[in-house]
Amino acid sequence: MGEVIRFVPKSERERARLIREARAIYESVFPPADPVSEQKDKAPVSHTVSGANTHRSDGVLLS
Repeated sequence: MGEVIRFVPKSERERARLIREARAIYESVFPPADPVSEQKDKAPVSHTVSGANTHRSDGVLLS
């Protein structure tokens, strides 16, 4: 029976619109990180030193 209608000032609507727009721009520049793919890309590479040469865990020789 008693619906409440809230009148929102134009300035508050404009502020909310600008915040939404700024967030959209920010997310287009800095997309949210995908935790699964980020873990794959940043897998730790271990290094071992033997003599004067360094070997990575994937077998690549580093001099």
